[in-house]
Amino acid sequence: MRMAISGLEAFELDRLMDMDLEVLHHEATQPVSSLSTMADSLPGLGIVAVVLGVVITMGALGGPPEEIGAKVAAALVGTFLGILLCYGLIGPIAANMAKPADEERAYLNVLKVLIISFLKGTAPIMAVEAGAARGTWACSPHLLRT
Repeated sequence: MRMAISGLEAFELDRLMDMDLEVLHHEATQPVSSLSTMADSLPGLGIVAVVLGVVITMGALGGPPEEIGAKVAAALVGTFLGILLCYGLIGPIAANMAKPADEERAYLNVLKVLIISFLKGTAPIMAVEAGAARGTWACSPHLLRT
């Protein structure tokens, strides 16, 4: 609001607000990106576990079948654990963490549209309508009430 009062043109303020929103969204999605990267690497870790298990099993060939079976089972558990953690735990957590960041971005975009519309000389009620129209498809209903 300080920049709007200082006499900045609506176009310049719109560009500045877009850059600020982009920076805020980038910062908010950094943890999500890190978790997604970790989730993407977990199946590979499971493959490494199965290969290591096969190598260990090869060293036990000629031994009792129970011992070989236990080593193969351990290798398969490593693969299962990598896939389970990726698609059953870390991936969904990352996806759920992204939702609030996206909702906040949409909410701030509504406010940006409202402010820019008002600064361009639109009547206040029409500026609110422009923001509300933007919000009907961009925001969750609970954010529009706040």
